[in-house]
Amino acid sequence: MDGGAAAPTLFPLHRCKTIHLVRHAQGIHNVEGDKNYKAYMNPDYFDAHLTHLGWQQVDNLRNHVHSSGLINKIDLVIASPLMRTLQTAVGVFGGEGYTDKADVLPLMVANAGACNRAAISSLNAPPIVAVELCREHLVCHSTVWEFILVIEEEVLASISFFFLLLIFRWQIDSDEDIWWKANVRETKEELAARGMKFMNWLWTRNEKEIAIVTHSGFLFHTLNGFGNDCNPLVKKEISKHFANCELRSMVIVDRSMTGSTASTTNYPGKIPPGLDLPSDVADENLPK
Repeated sequence: MDGGAAAPTLFPLHRCKTIHLVRHAQGIHNVEGDKNYKAYMNPDYFDAHLTHLGWQQVDNLRNHVHSSGLINKIDLVIASPLMRTLQTAVGVFGGEGYTDKADVLPLMVANAGACNRAAISSLNAPPIVAVELCREHLVCHSTVWEFILVIEEEVLASISFFFLLLIFRWQIDSDEDIWWKANVRETKEELAARGMKFMNWLWTRNEKEIAIVTHSGFLFHTLNGFGNDCNPLVKKEISKHFANCELRSMVIVDRSMTGSTASTTNYPGKIPPGLDLPSDVADENLPK
């Protein structure tokens, strides 16, 4: 299409989901990467935890999510299964300060990932799941399994780890990471394709309003595939790079009926049944 404004488009509400996309807060790798971009390839930073500034960013976004009322709308939080995204997801969307109760597990134990923070409660928080498909660029030096071995020591099992085939981490018989390839870095095209798999997977979920905490590269290359039928300014708004702890709300549409969900708000009409007449005919039949 040309650069002119496109006509408005209608879609049935039950074929839409609202997603709130969040890039993780500042991690220690961002600090070093700003000084030297090659630092992002340092294996010491692949599962970077948040900085002190990053936790301040988390607190600010948390305040916004609560003051705007967004926290009351979210049905599910999805996070990449890395420390910086899990810390951001739990810090922003988790419950208030944790008090020791035998019947309720915390979302995050105290000082998880060297954060010097108190434990975070799961009370009054939306469900949080870690999904393998939305993790950052796959690199050749390490696999997600090494990350998870560290994370599982820090973050308790009240966060469900979902991976390929949508099975729990502790139900996997093999420790093989089928996404990772030795000595091969995932290409931008492969990352974008994985992002589309993730977006399609969202339609298998029943939740209608979902927050997703992931990474800059994943967001950019995934979202760059959208908006090609829109005004260029809309396309730019969709795909521009995310700042640390930035949140953007978008609507996705199930054009192919992958989800095939029934509407919860539509009403069939003609209850009780009766004769429907066009307005002009009805007007003619009114008593004089």
